[in-house]
Amino acid sequence: MAPDPGSLPRVPSPQPVTPSTLYVVSTPIGNLGDMTFRAVDVLRQVDVIAAEDTRCTGRLLHYFQITTPQLSYHHHNRSQRLQPLVQRLQAGQSIALVSDAGSPGISDPGVELVQACIAAGLGVVPIPGSSAVITGLMGSGLPLDRFTFEGFLPSQPSARRSALEQLQGEMRTVVFYESPHRLRAMLTDLEAVLGGDRPLVLARELTKRYEEFWRGTVAEAVVIYGQRQPQGEYTVMVGGAGVQAVQPTEESLKGELMALMAQGLSRSQASRQLARLTPFTRQHIYQLALTLPQDSL
Repeated sequence: MAPDPGSLPRVPSPQPVTPSTLYVVSTPIGNLGDMTFRAVDVLRQVDVIAAEDTRCTGRLLHYFQITTPQLSYHHHNRSQRLQPLVQRLQAGQSIALVSDAGSPGISDPGVELVQACIAAGLGVVPIPGSSAVITGLMGSGLPLDRFTFEGFLPSQPSARRSALEQLQGEMRTVVFYESPHRLRAMLTDLEAVLGGDRPLVLARELTKRYEEFWRGTVAEAVVIYGQRQPQGEYTVMVGGAGVQAVQPTEESLKGELMALMAQGLSRSQASRQLARLTPFTRQHIYQLALTLPQDSL
């Protein structure tokens, strides 16, 4: 039964922004439908938007018909931009800080500006929204009562292994970001330092059309991604010390096959897609697909 429209909460009217306030605004990590009403209202009202990449943010603003002027604020110019932005706020302007995608300050520029505003006694208001860390964890199947975010590991092999050695006894789920060209090296070091039996979830293209979760163990990922070319930015989630990997059963695979084929995929196409996301081979999954009765599809 459809809910009574009168019982649903109403979208609140836009609230005017406050002068001398920095708004730290989360933006979608892929799907523009994740943009919040509040974020749109704030971006329309502030005096200026400080953006990590004005071209990237410009496309977002165009989509939502926002005409607020932008200026760049990124890793390479933050030292030059910091005081002028604080001075604008002290003069009574309101500023929105955005990154290319997700929540500013989470492995993106923004922390120094927030700290400078707090030190100057200026208002700082976070506008919550998308984050690859939280989105990945929600779909991971790993324990979420406690977790830790480590961001990007060092690019140098010795420094990367040293950082991982500090996490050997970590009982919480550990979340990293990693680029496609460093993923294989990272997986090799995860196996060497944390062990190959740790449960691992790799998430990419989050919220986008081809969103993908790979689940298995570190050792399985080393083998599979040694043969498969990593593509896109990855959110890497590793189970804590002592956590056992949850292996998909044949019954759960059959359920996934039926769901995919109900969407119009053939047995072969569905088997190929599941083989990319599980430790099982395409041939094994296809043999399972052949056991499904035709009238169940």
